[in-house]
Amino acid sequence: MPTITCIEDLRLLAKSRVPRMFYDYADSGSWTESTYRANTTDFEKIRLRQRVAINMEGRSTATTMIGETVAMPVACAPTGMTGMQHADGEILAAKACEAFGVPFTLSTMSICSIEDVAGATKKPFWFQLYVMRDWDFTKNLIDRAKAAGCSALVVTVDLQILGQRHKDIKNGLSAPPKPTIANMINLATKPRWCLGMLGTQRRTFRNIVGHAKGVSNMSSLSSWTAEQFDPRLSWTDIERIKQMWGGKLIIKGILDPEDAEIAASMGCDAIIVSNHGGRQLDGAMSSIAALQPILDKVGDKVEVHFDGGIRSGQDVLKAVALGAKGTYIGRAFLYGLGAMGGEGVTKTLQIIHKELDLTMAFCGRRNIADVGRDILILPERM
Repeated sequence: MPTITCIEDLRLLAKSRVPRMFYDYADSGSWTESTYRANTTDFEKIRLRQRVAINMEGRSTATTMIGETVAMPVACAPTGMTGMQHADGEILAAKACEAFGVPFTLSTMSICSIEDVAGATKKPFWFQLYVMRDWDFTKNLIDRAKAAGCSALVVTVDLQILGQRHKDIKNGLSAPPKPTIANMINLATKPRWCLGMLGTQRRTFRNIVGHAKGVSNMSSLSSWTAEQFDPRLSWTDIERIKQMWGGKLIIKGILDPEDAEIAASMGCDAIIVSNHGGRQLDGAMSSIAALQPILDKVGDKVEVHFDGGIRSGQDVLKAVALGAKGTYIGRAFLYGLGAMGGEGVTKTLQIIHKELDLTMAFCGRRNIADVGRDILILPERM
C-alpha cells in the first residue's frame, strides 16, 4: 500500500483499482472539459495571507450547516453510481461521514437505496432529488426519504437534460457493466473490485428498480431513465416539492445571481453554488468564480453553500473565506472510496480536515467562524 498524504494519492490509487468506465464516469466533464478543469485551476489563482506570532492553541473547525452541527464545513455531495466505485459504496461512505461528523448526501441515482443506507446508519443523512416526469414516483421518493428520517432534501435543478460526456459514450457506461470484450479485459485487471461486487446484491439503481412503474430490470430501467428527467422543470415545480417535503430544503445547481435570487425568495434553507462538477454546460464559469457575485446578491437572504473543484482543505478554507457557509466534496471522496472503500472515505475526510485546520492556523485564525476575506489575496477579477 502506498503512503497516502493527499487527495491526489487517493485519485491515483482509485484509477488503478476501479474499472475504467466507472473511474472515467467520476473523473470527467462534458465536451472539452474546460469548466471541469476551471473548477480546480481557478482555486489556484486565490492566494493566502500568512500571519505569525499569534496564539494558535485551541483551534476549532466545527460549525453548522442548515442548523446541523458539523465537524467542519464539509458535506459529501450526491454522486450517481457511487456503489460502482466500490461495492456498497453509498453505505460505506455514509458510515464514514457519520463517524466523522459531516453530512452525507445520497443521490437519487445511487446503487444502494434510501432504505439500504438508513438501515446501516444511526444519524440522519440528506437525500438528493432529481425531478422526474412521473410525479407519482417523485412523491414516492420524497415519502421514502421522510420514512428514512432524512434531515434535508437537496433538489438538483441543473440536470433537466443531460450534458454529453464523451468518455461515458466511448466506454459504454452501464450499471452493471456490459459484457463487451473491452470491458471484460479491463475488469480482469481489477480483481479487488470484482470480488467486492460478487459479494453484494447491490449492483443496480435500487432507488428506482422495483419502485418506478414498469421498471423491474436493467433493460426497462435504461429506457425509463432516458425518458424521465423532466426538461419542463420550473420554479413552480420546486415550490410543489417544497410543500410535499415540508422539511429543510436545499437547492443545488445555482450558477447565476438571478437564479440565486429566485431560489432565495422561495424560502429554501440553502442554495448550492454548483456547475455539476463541469459535467453539464461546458464553457460555464467555475463554481468558485461564480460564488462571490451570488453572495453579493443573496448572501444575507439564504445560506449559501459551495460545490465544485475542492481537492484540499485549503480549497475549503478559500470558499469559506469568501462567504460560503458550507462546502461539498464529490470526486475527492469518490477517489477515497475507489481506492480503499470506507477507510478511504475516512482518509479523505482526515486529509481535508488536517489541511483545513493547519492552513487556518497559518492564516492566523483559531476558529472557522472567524475566517473572512481578509485572509485571501484575490485576483483582480474575482
